[in-house]
Amino acid sequence: MLRFPISRRRLLKGSAAAALAAPAAFATRVLAQAPAAEAITPALVEAARKEGRLAFYTAMDIPVAERFAKAFEARYPGIAVRVERAGSERLYQRIDQERGSNISAVDVANSADAAHFIVWKRNGWLAPYLPEEVARHFPASYRDADGMYVTTRIWLSSIGYNTRLVTAAEAPKSFADLLDPKWMGKMVKAHPAYSGTIMTATFQIARDLGWEYLERLSRQRIMQVQSSTDPPKKLAAGERAVMADGNDYNLIQLKEQGAPVEVVYPTEGTPLISGPSAVFRTAPNPNAARLFYSWLHGIEAQQILVDFAAQHSVHAQAQAKPGRRKLSDIKLMRDDPAGVERTAEEIKARYAQIFKI
Repeated sequence: MLRFPISRRRLLKGSAAAALAAPAAFATRVLAQAPAAEAITPALVEAARKEGRLAFYTAMDIPVAERFAKAFEARYPGIAVRVERAGSERLYQRIDQERGSNISAVDVANSADAAHFIVWKRNGWLAPYLPEEVARHFPASYRDADGMYVTTRIWLSSIGYNTRLVTAAEAPKSFADLLDPKWMGKMVKAHPAYSGTIMTATFQIARDLGWEYLERLSRQRIMQVQSSTDPPKKLAAGERAVMADGNDYNLIQLKEQGAPVEVVYPTEGTPLISGPSAVFRTAPNPNAARLFYSWLHGIEAQQILVDFAAQHSVHAQAQAKPGRRKLSDIKLMRDDPAGVERTAEEIKARYAQIFKI
């Protein structure tokens, strides 16, 4: 039986109480202007080395998060990165519980649900910090105007199929194709109450295709899993022939490793997911946090994101890997973190009712 985090509505009650303890300047208003851009300086590196560690809470796949951690540790010896990985909703719950218990453990957080940063900023939990490379190379639309968070990575929630079980000719090309009776009992799908990716994808699909589409999809006897990383694995293992959602980057990685999988970007448009990061105001290792945050959005880390993680960077100097589809060549659904934040509880409740889970 799948188990999911407590509701965001309950979390917000605790968040509101914790926000009362934050300085009024953070809790009641946004900054008058974005902070000045800051470079990585010898003084920052030295201060970070004195702290010697940082905690990175993330919804990234473990191999990706660990690759980032090891690359940073190699670049800045003497500073250890502790990766705390979980689904976005569980990370959200954990941070809220820690704040409610006056525990300051997280230094930098990355989520697959951009709506989380709207709440954290509103609560006054984030520290304003603008890395120089972000100011120089990131479009303004991919960073908070007050310098509270930055879009670290972008990916898509695609559909896909196992090439040993499904031919290219018969494979689904659209979301509508998933309603064909021939796919009954042959699909796998992740859950928005666990995965930030699927929360955002469900919002976009319900908005653009209507809840009626999801109601019809629910009648297809779909295998329900938790994380967006699970459907690609089930597909590669041959446990299901088609994935109704999940993420495209795991399918790309698996295909490049020789697995019998193929990505499909639906003709109606593919849900676009943005994964921001932020430094927390009560970070126990503030200098190491700022150094890691700056490095994470620099070209070295952003190229790792593209090459190793098969995701997309908005850093102007990042180069797409040859042979992979460019984001500009794919029809996309529109991202709307504020819309997700407003309707998250409705999405969870309605999804659970429709899919009976």
